Amino acid sequence: MIWILMACGSLVLVEPVAPVAPVAGPGAVRLGGLLGSRVTATALGRLLDVDEDALLAGFRRRPGEQAWIGEHVGKFLDAACLAWQQTGDPRLRAKLERVTAGLLACQEADGYLGTYRPADRWTSWDVWVHKYCLVGLLAVHTTTGDGAALQGARRIGELLRTTFGPGGRDLIASGTHVGMAATSVLGPVVRLYRCSGDARDRLFAEQIVAGWSQPHGPHLLESLLGHGRVQQTANAKAYELLSNLVGLSELYRLTGEPRHLAACRRAWDDIAATQSWVTGGTSLSEHFQADHHLPNSGAVSENCAQVTLAQLTAALLELTGEARYAAALENLAYNHLIGSQTPDGRSICYFTPLEGPKPYGRGINCCVSSNPRAVLRLPQWSWGQVGDKLIAQIHGPSRLRTTVGAVAVQVEQLADYPTEPALRYRLAVSQPLELSLAVRLPAGERPRWLLNGRPCEVAAEAGYAVLRRVWRDGDALAAALDLPVERLAGQHGNHGQTAFRRGPLVYSYDEAVNPGLPPAAAVTADEGPAAVVEPPAAARTWPGERWLQLPAVTPAGWAGPASLCLRPFAAAGSSGAVQQVWLPAAETVRAAEISLTCGGRESWSRAGNVAGSICDQRGDTWRVTFDGRWQDLDWYAVELRAPATVGRVVFRHGAVYHDGGWFDRRNSAPRVEGQALPGGPWLLLGELTDYPATTAGSPAGLTPGQPFEVRCAPQRLVAVRVVGVPASGDRPAQSFSSCAELQAWER
Repeated sequence: MIWILMACGSLVLVEPVAPVAPVAGPGAVRLGGLLGSRVTATALGRLLDVDEDALLAGFRRRPGEQAWIGEHVGKFLDAACLAWQQTGDPRLRAKLERVTAGLLACQEADGYLGTYRPADRWTSWDVWVHKYCLVGLLAVHTTTGDGAALQGARRIGELLRTTFGPGGRDLIASGTHVGMAATSVLGPVVRLYRCSGDARDRLFAEQIVAGWSQPHGPHLLESLLGHGRVQQTANAKAYELLSNLVGLSELYRLTGEPRHLAACRRAWDDIAATQSWVTGGTSLSEHFQADHHLPNSGAVSENCAQVTLAQLTAALLELTGEARYAAALENLAYNHLIGSQTPDGRSICYFTPLEGPKPYGRGINCCVSSNPRAVLRLPQWSWGQVGDKLIAQIHGPSRLRTTVGAVAVQVEQLADYPTEPALRYRLAVSQPLELSLAVRLPAGERPRWLLNGRPCEVAAEAGYAVLRRVWRDGDALAAALDLPVERLAGQHGNHGQTAFRRGPLVYSYDEAVNPGLPPAAAVTADEGPAAVVEPPAAARTWPGERWLQLPAVTPAGWAGPASLCLRPFAAAGSSGAVQQVWLPAAETVRAAEISLTCGGRESWSRAGNVAGSICDQRGDTWRVTFDGRWQDLDWYAVELRAPATVGRVVFRHGAVYHDGGWFDRRNSAPRVEGQALPGGPWLLLGELTDYPATTAGSPAGLTPGQPFEVRCAPQRLVAVRVVGVPASGDRPAQSFSSCAELQAWER
């Protein structure tokens, strides 16, 4: 049988898919290795640290500080339920119970549980906030059996139906991004129906999807079943679009409507083909962009978008069983997902570039709140089960406990994949039992399998190795893998550059672990074999961390180590250093002109709160001196690698902020100074006469990375610095400046 769909007036034939049962639930799987370390760190490092009062402040003192401030409590409750199921930590259980009670105490008599004043309700992000309250309360109910949480969720559902049902308010007009923020309540409404059994919730979910086709709606089905391009769908806002598709996949489980699954699959295919980085993340500046427009720096892969992509990928894996979804989920998990958090789980990036420092943060924002919701689902995404078939989907050390029929089964994967190029499964069963063990085959691998140490025949089925037999307690299935180091040739915006991957891990040049070598922009790996090396114990972010060591190519005249190390993107930049996935071509590096300050020792008048390098050959990383205080003068200095003749100094402005970030030129231009001897006096080299006519409150059109220079009589120097009056912007009680780069040249 095939399904026949009508799309843009033509017939589309789609082969039916065999849905699989839900993957192993939270608590049934424990992970070890890299992924396991991040699950634990997220649970006990991040979630125990979240400020409960901040989560509830917008509800207790309406309105909240942000229009969407109410989303955080639902995200927290969802993640905390997963964390408690993984760890059993009583502190997590007590915290999620306190937060749940605090949230329910804010619910009004009509069921309203948002952060808006009455006159502003159902505008902007109000439905979105209720969506996440539903997410959190339903998670609490299904995890703990809390009847009050379910009752609170049902009251929200009734209020939404009453407000937006037939003859009610327009749901599309009640949310941003062509209504997608509001209609993304679809998924939680479907989950509410599953918990409540109230047919009105199911009808409301179907009404939401029908509403997409209104003249002013996002037209998700028509677009995706027609041209199939996410960048041309609604306003291409990635997080909201993906959230709606996750909800659509949940509705498909109820209805079996083929168009719903087909739309999700077409969107996913387009994202995988044209909108994803090698590390698995997606979206630039929070939107889908033109095909293959995937720069390595800037607003790369909003965490909310990559988390929701992971949810959609997991849903498609569950619905179809196709190995490609498991492979994509593993790639995203091992790279962009955990690479966007510090190894202790406490700090998380909003955007996670493949080039430059990772901008970690510990506050509460949408992305910091989203990340744990995917990391803590990695255990349940790692294994699947369809009747008596157990399916290994994301690889790594793990333990699955389940039942087949009435028989208890435990499966352990003992190899420290991907550090160890192997998979080793050991089964424990209470009695001999016939079942199938299906193992997804990593890309390119066709291993020989050993059953209890002896070669055995294993069937190949659509990307999986499947062994069906009567298993006995202690039986072991193992395979050695190749996991070669791959050199990836850059395409599109990375043409001519190279990246490295081994198994699921993408690697990055991390300046912190390559002392004596140039900054990331001025070094690359030469042709030659790559060695997998064990780093110093103090440098590891998990016990199995290994680096790649390769011959180094440096600019002409650079004296330093002959080899470089690449570390997994999951750990690269965790110390705050610049990291870079795509390395330049060798001929580009050899011919590069390197500033005399490159790789020098930096200093500044105040540490500030943005700590980019000022001598890394890059204009898109910067340091600021912001510390909330007034200062008469700011300076930035670099000690040269070695004494050298200097005839030109270039200063690059960093960034403009509402409260400062530039020099105030009203009384004098910023000046450049040099030092002839270590610790000696600073000598005036000249003023930045081409610096614009800024004031304390006006940056006069300065742009990030904008260069200004001083030429002077050539003289031998050991250090250079720039000095100026910091600006205050709209906060005159303080002042600060910024610097992207301070370079010195002989001529």
